[in-house]
Amino acid sequence: MAKGRVLLVKESSITVISQNETDYISLTDMTTGFNEGSGLIGKWITNKNTLEYLGVWEKVNNPIFNYPEFGVIGREAGTNRFIMSVGQWVERTKAIGLIVKAGRYGGTYAHKDIAFHFAMWLSPEFQIYLVNEFQRLKDDENSRLKLDWNLQRTLAKINYLIHSDAIKENLIPQEITKQQANFVYANEADLLNVALFGITAKEWRYNNTDKNGNIRDDATLEQLVVLSNLESINALLIRQGLPQKERLIQLNKVAITQMKSLLESNIIKTLK
Repeated sequence: MAKGRVLLVKESSITVISQNETDYISLTDMTTGFNEGSGLIGKWITNKNTLEYLGVWEKVNNPIFNYPEFGVIGREAGTNRFIMSVGQWVERTKAIGLIVKAGRYGGTYAHKDIAFHFAMWLSPEFQIYLVNEFQRLKDDENSRLKLDWNLQRTLAKINYLIHSDAIKENLIPQEITKQQANFVYANEADLLNVALFGITAKEWRYNNTDKNGNIRDDATLEQLVVLSNLESINALLIRQGLPQKERLIQLNKVAITQMKSLLESNIIKTLK
């Protein structure tokens, strides 16, 4: 579960969390500005129209949705004996659009589509403010992610120059043709490609004829971070005189270790 972010909507602080790379908005926080508070969630989910909407959403987005059980709930809805809570809904139907969470960011959360539906049920005006604030948050996050990506691309280019200088000083003989020198440069670039991506640039192009650019243009932000580090490390190993085969083994171990650390810590996405 990622760190919570906060939206400020009509003087209410509303928490947004991420689960499986999907945003969920706190319905509990959304009710703080209304007289009945979180009790409104119970009224909303027992509403027959709400259940119909939730059922359609789950049918479209949830491959494990228990549709037969949803049919049973639909027949029960509207009767005097009908009782439903978010926890019961999730347990009976295997729903993924709503979650109940304990702990620091505890409460009832909903996928943004469902959260917007709940906001409209609370107040059309509140829903408009919520949608606008959520979009502002996502625009801001995308801008920061793009900035981080561009910074890493710049860093990779700088390290590439350092890497190229090390090749020129230590691997390229003095009197060779330009074509021979380019072969050495390409050969060392593919050393890093194999260490990090597992394939050469030529192999990537062969397997990705539908994509523009090259293997590094298609890299994730985490891969670009590791690539920058590998270029610096390879430059050092070249100056130490290590053969290419030994450098490839060491660089591959470094790439595996660093990628695991970045992906497990999720630090790239949380550096905001």
